[in-house]
Amino acid sequence: MWEIIVDKDKCTGDEECVNACPAQVFEMRDGKAEPVDSEECLGCETCVEICPEDAITVTEI
Repeated sequence: MWEIIVDKDKCTGDEECVNACPAQVFEMRDGKAEPVDSEECLGCETCVEICPEDAITVTEI
């Protein structure tokens, strides 16, 4: 299982993580990425790598 945290102060809402996530974990809410389906996370960290603002952390729990 994975914990996904999006730093709302850093997130610019460019939707890169939403579009790149193979498990469709993210949705846009109020102009920011929100992990809404964390239990589907594969732990691939594609979102971490693609985020230009380094706003996402993925940690195994």
